[in-house]
Amino acid sequence: MPRVTTLLLKGKRALQDLQLLKVLQSEIRYELSNDPYKNEIGGLGDFVIDWDSPHSKDVVMRKNCGSGEELAISALLGEETFLGDDCYPKEAEMKVCVKKAGLSSILQFDCKVLDNGQDKIDFHIQNAYYLKSPTNLGSSAYRGPAFWSLDPALQLELKQYLISRGIGESLTSFLLFHLHKKEQNQYIKWLQKLEAMLAHN
Repeated sequence: MPRVTTLLLKGKRALQDLQLLKVLQSEIRYELSNDPYKNEIGGLGDFVIDWDSPHSKDVVMRKNCGSGEELAISALLGEETFLGDDCYPKEAEMKVCVKKAGLSSILQFDCKVLDNGQDKIDFHIQNAYYLKSPTNLGSSAYRGPAFWSLDPALQLELKQYLISRGIGESLTSFLLFHLHKKEQNQYIKWLQKLEAMLAHN
């Protein structure tokens, strides 16, 4: 009798695995045939992608401006936000660092990239830091006031400063699209790994 029970349990597990495999395959087919990120939007402008590993969540871009100024941007998708029954698109967290030739100091801007729901991708500065040196980031060092506490005219000019360096709607649209596409590809690969593991048995 114990042998019969063992065989029944194995058969039940095999059926459950087969059902899971069918659902995985259905999900993979759906994701491959319903790709909302196939038509790229926006553009990089003068920026070049410096880091974009298929195994990581982030992307890094760089740009050399005139007079020895260099910009670096790192970004990754934020968390999904929910309000009632509505699910809003994920926002992106974006850091912009500006370095001038001959100086060790850096300006760092922490920004949020978001879709305002009217086919317009915008960004908002959340923090603006002056860093004396990228190697001297002690927690006690004064980096600047809370961005929201700055005079609104100064907040606007700091945003214009970034826009004048190519961080505008085209770049932020590309960035949000690219990060969503990156996550979509990672999700499909994850599903395919699960499928291969289950199919192996």
